[in-house]
Amino acid sequence: MHTLENSINRENIERLVRLFYPMILRDEIVGPFFIEKLGADIESAVWQEHLLLISGFWASVALGDGAYQGNPLAPHFQMPGISREAFEHWLALFAEAADQVYTPQAGEFFKTRSGIIAGNFMRNLGL
Repeated sequence: MHTLENSINRENIERLVRLFYPMILRDEIVGPFFIEKLGADIESAVWQEHLLLISGFWASVALGDGAYQGNPLAPHFQMPGISREAFEHWLALFAEAADQVYTPQAGEFFKTRSGIIAGNFMRNLGL
C-alpha cells in the first residue's frame, strides 16, 4: 500500500496510469475498446508505448509538460460503438484509480480535468 500523494509529479502520474489501465483491461464495458486497438497483454510493446504516451498526456495537462505531442481525440473516431456510457464508466474507473494514488485534494484535479476532457470528446463525437 502506497501513501497517498498530496502533490502531482511525473512519477506519480505514471503510477496512476499504470494502476488505471489494468483496471480498464478487466472491465467489461470499456476493456473491449482498448483490447481491440492495443491487445490484451499490457506488457506488450504496444501497450508500453501507450502507457508512456498517456503518462505524457497527463503530465502535459497537470504540469504543463510539453513532451506530449499528439491528438488525444483522434483515435476515438475509429472506435465503433463508443458511447456516452463507456465514457462515463471510464471516468468512474479513472476516479477510482485517482483515489488510490492521490489525497482527495490532489485527486480532485484529475477527476475535474478528466470530466472536462471527456465532455469535450463526447461533444466532438456527437454523443
